[in-house]
Amino acid sequence: MKILILTALAILIHSTGVWAGDTTAPTALSNKVAIDLVQTHADYVWTLIAAALVFFMQAGFAMVETGFTRAKNAVNIMMKNLMDFAMGSLAFWAVGFGLMFGATTTGWFGTTGFFLSDYTPGGDPWVLAFWMFQVVFAATAATIVSGAMAERTKFTAYLIYSVLVSLVIYPIFGSWAWGSLFHGGGWLEHLGFIDFAGSSVVHSVGGWIALAGAIVLGPRLGKYGKDGKVHPILGHNMPLAALGVFILWLGWFGFNPGSTTAANTDTALIFVNTNLAACAGAVLAMFVTWMKFGKPDVGMSLNGALAGLVAITSPCATVTPASAIIIGAIAGVLVVFAVVFFDRIKIDDPVGAISVHGVNGAWGTLAAGIFNMGGTSLHMIGVQVLGIVACFAWAFTMGFILFKVIDKTMGLRVTEEEEMEGLDFGEHGNIAYPDFAVSAYSQK
Repeated sequence: MKILILTALAILIHSTGVWAGDTTAPTALSNKVAIDLVQTHADYVWTLIAAALVFFMQAGFAMVETGFTRAKNAVNIMMKNLMDFAMGSLAFWAVGFGLMFGATTTGWFGTTGFFLSDYTPGGDPWVLAFWMFQVVFAATAATIVSGAMAERTKFTAYLIYSVLVSLVIYPIFGSWAWGSLFHGGGWLEHLGFIDFAGSSVVHSVGGWIALAGAIVLGPRLGKYGKDGKVHPILGHNMPLAALGVFILWLGWFGFNPGSTTAANTDTALIFVNTNLAACAGAVLAMFVTWMKFGKPDVGMSLNGALAGLVAITSPCATVTPASAIIIGAIAGVLVVFAVVFFDRIKIDDPVGAISVHGVNGAWGTLAAGIFNMGGTSLHMIGVQVLGIVACFAWAFTMGFILFKVIDKTMGLRVTEEEEMEGLDFGEHGNIAYPDFAVSAYSQK
């Protein structure tokens, strides 16, 4: 924080011309004006640093998804995560930001601010800082879908739905919950809906679209036997997956505290709650798998940490540290049973994205009402439930329609031959590890 204040002071001094010996500059500035300018510059610096941390989460998602899947699809996954951000940013610039944060009289979606038209040269630069922080959130929602649909989706189909998530699906629900952050205000927000950093707006939206995609797409070849048994398809690089989780954990310190968009003391509680929930999620997921399967499973433990992070995203600013531990612990248990449940009903999710983001996004949103340190009520909890239901209804329905249309037109899934050979070669004419032999067992 000292660095931020010193940086802001330097900018202030330079911009106002208050230098020692400069007789042409104003002799003094009022303390209030000086403090306000320092705070403004600090807010900009913190918000953009937080945006950079959330952007780095894109690398974390890429590592997790690649590590949890097979080597023959690594290039494809890297390309998808690259295009999530690149194409999604352009879509959010053109339309998504306006739908989400434009002026509205209905509370359903914005109607101004397309193509960043709220900013003009010489205008308010906060529009740019705020857009930068929000676009990395849009990319996060889009990339969640990638994991649940990994190893069997056409790249061209992926590009289309990835753009449409950032263009329409994510922004419209976001406008319902967060619209007043810039203009107007959404109908859920007006009811008192709590989702400080996006358990529902970002994570559940991505998770429920992922569920729709996994259903329409169907399971990977060999995942489920005719006898109903689940055949595990092991990821090829657990150290890579673990690295991805640690990157995501770090990025969440921008995701949650950065949602203040202000350099103030509120960030301290949010940092602590974010970390404690992740720790509790990892520990409980480890113990549950240890008791259930006889061994402490690394994949489930990693997803337990992510589940805790997802769950605390909504209530991170409005609960005590003790409550954050409880929220994270329940998330760590939920993610294990959710993964088992989806496998049991033959919905193939290679990385557990639906369980981590969809299920625990809903849990975190509910927890924001239950554990609110300012007090709770049936009305508050009811509004949270309404938000959860609205999120599922919107994201799942729109995702299902989108994937069905793609499937019936250009096709959503690669051929069996391409899937067996690997999407790296069939879709991109490339392989991730040309100098290493890959065992037949790892490619089953």
